[in-house]
Amino acid sequence: MEHDLTYTLERYHAEMDAKAYIEGFRNADYFLQFCRQCGNYGCRYGCPPFEVDPLSSICHFTKVRIWGVKIIPNSKRVPLELACNLMEPVTRQLNEELLEMERALGGLAFGFVGACPYCNGEQCARIVGMPCRHPEKVRPSLEAIGFDMGKTAKELLNLDIKWSTGDYIPEYLTLVCGVFYGSRQV
Repeated sequence: MEHDLTYTLERYHAEMDAKAYIEGFRNADYFLQFCRQCGNYGCRYGCPPFEVDPLSSICHFTKVRIWGVKIIPNSKRVPLELACNLMEPVTRQLNEELLEMERALGGLAFGFVGACPYCNGEQCARIVGMPCRHPEKVRPSLEAIGFDMGKTAKELLNLDIKWSTGDYIPEYLTLVCGVFYGSRQV
């Protein structure tokens, strides 16, 4: 059976002080326990553990821009196993926007969990101890470095993250990403 995978997008934006975001929305120890339970842990370059402490890579920035995207399927009964098919074109587009914003602001972007949008389904090179094929593009997600996406979406974007309770995706899917930027004066 063929399913309607067309959708409507709604975009949300917020900006705040980076230090306040780190202090108010990051709980690395709590969220790392969930990462450890995931099959991607240690197997993808966008997933922990990381060679460099993620906090050290963002603590010198002064601002953070957060984006949220609501993907609203036009069909109300999209099977849960097709969620990635629905999100993939959106994550690919957003990743490109994030990388452009990273370059423009001189910052550091944080994308999305899941499969690498650049390896076209190939196994991540990390699994076999090889360097990342696309280090200029691959970025971890905010949740991979310990940020609370539910709290971020709700408090900064006024957006509830919906979860499936059965065989179909919820009324919409949510993606949250961001860019840290701006240098502190020393």
